[in-house]
Order: sequence, then structure tokens, then C-alpha cells
Amino acid sequence: METQNNAAKYAFFYMLSLVALIFMALSAGMIIFQIINKNIVDIINQYQGRYAPELLKFAISALIISAPIYYIAVRQIFKNLASGALKKDSGIRKWLTYLILFISSVVMLGWLIGTVNSFLDGDLTIKFILKSITAIGIAAAVFTFYFYDIRREEVDNKKNNLIRIYLFGSLALVIAIFAASLFFVESPTQTRNRKIDNAILEDFNVIDGAITTYYDENGQMPTDFAVLREDFSYLKDDDFKNPVNEDGYEYKIIGENKYELCTAFMSSNKDDSANQNDYYQDRWPHEAGYQCLGQTVHNTEEAKIRKQAEIPVD
Repeated sequence: METQNNAAKYAFFYMLSLVALIFMALSAGMIIFQIINKNIVDIINQYQGRYAPELLKFAISALIISAPIYYIAVRQIFKNLASGALKKDSGIRKWLTYLILFISSVVMLGWLIGTVNSFLDGDLTIKFILKSITAIGIAAAVFTFYFYDIRREEVDNKKNNLIRIYLFGSLALVIAIFAASLFFVESPTQTRNRKIDNAILEDFNVIDGAITTYYDENGQMPTDFAVLREDFSYLKDDDFKNPVNEDGYEYKIIGENKYELCTAFMSSNKDDSANQNDYYQDRWPHEAGYQCLGQTVHNTEEAKIRKQAEIPVD
């Protein structure tokens, strides 16, 4: 009777534990996947299986929030089971436990399918093996825990050592995964500095496009930024200023069709795996501090001739 009277409460704890479990299991796996991607670089697959810092940050955030909620909800469930408030054979316990088993199995199957698909699409064998072990390990832990729990005979007023081992062991593993992630994720300060530098390089791209167009139309380099502002109305004052200190970018002509743009950067983007924009990293490599980045301008006809010269003729 008490189980029936508190059906909504027990259903809430089971559903809450289900949602938290999915987030916790997936985020733990995502962290391990990103650590694997970080340490085993595939030079062929530039996008698939690549280390994604933003995805790692999301997984860490999900783990921080979902893990405590899951263990609190599970504690409430087993506390009510031990006291007899929630009966072992109650429909709520059976239906929702099997629902957890079903949804967790579907999610993990999808995860394994994605891992196998990546391998068939050319992912490295060692990465496939490590990711498969991770996915199978997490799926096996979840499935065996709930399958054992729903089939055990005694739950009232008895502490089950195997359940305790499962819970404390999984908690220790979650803490270990979280601790390991801190060695691979960049700090909030590093992230902010990188975004500031990328904003500067976006300005540099806009300026470079204007300089290239001016050179193409006039056959010479613009003398200063004022010339560009006069000829190109889409350029704004902020396009020529460092977003941090509001100092203007410095423009230097160093050749007939060569120039430099100078400003202070917050960090280096050389050999920076957290920088997801390869274009910036390749075209505008820089160190931290005041840097002058040079470019060579070619007009449209020159660019066509250079491109044709690179194509072998049969």
C-alpha cells in the first residue's frame, strides 16, 4: 500500500536516475574517446575521430552535473528498498528497471555502431580497439548492475556487498575519469585567450581581403588603413583595433606586394591542437606577445597564372 501511495515519488527517482545515468555514461565515454583522439593522431582523417576540445568541455560539464544527481537518486531508491517502503516485486521497480536496461542498451548499441562505422571508414585500428573496449566496458557495467539488482532475491533490511562494490567502484572510476580529463582540457583563461586571438585573426582576414582587392584594382599596395577605409565602406573602425587594449593594428609595407600586420597576441597558436581553425593556424601562425605577421599579395591574373603553373600538363 505504501508503495502505491508513493508511486509518483519512486517513479521520479527511477526516471531521474535514468536520465542522469545516460548523461554520466555518455560523458565518461566521451572524455575517454577525446583522450584517445588527443594522444593517437590520425593524419589521414582530419575531421572524423579528431580531438575536439569543445566536446571534451561539454562532457566534463555533463559529468560534473549528472554524476552527483545519479548517485543521490540511486541512494534514495536503495534506501527505500532496504527499509521496505519500496517493495522488491512492485510494478514500479520492475518496469522502470527494465526500462533503464532497455534505454541504456539502445544508447550503448548506437555508440558501438558508430565506433564500428568509424573503423570501417578508415579509423586507426588501435583507436577502434580502445574505443570499443570503452563502450563495451561501460555498457557491461550498466547492464550487469541493473540485471543483478532486479533478479536478486533479498532487498529488505540487508546491505548487499556486491551492490556496494558496484556503486563505490563506479564512483571511483568516474572520479578517476574526471581527474584525467583535467590534464587534457584547456583552462577557461586559455580558452578565452584563444578566442581573443582568433577574433584578431578574423580582423586580419578582413583587412587582408581589402588589401588584396585594392592591389588587384590599383596595382600597388595601399599606403595606410585610411586608404582602405575610404575605398571600402564595409570596413569599420573596430576592424583595425585590438579587441583587448583598443590599440590600433600596425600596418607595414615591406615589399612591392608584401606587408605585415602587427599587434599583441594573448597566446601562441603554433602546434595548438585546441585551435580548431586550421586556416588561422596555417596562414597566421603566431607566438604570444607582440607579433608582426607577413603576407604576400597577388592580383587575380597572377594568381591564375601561378595556379595553372602548378597543374602538370600531359
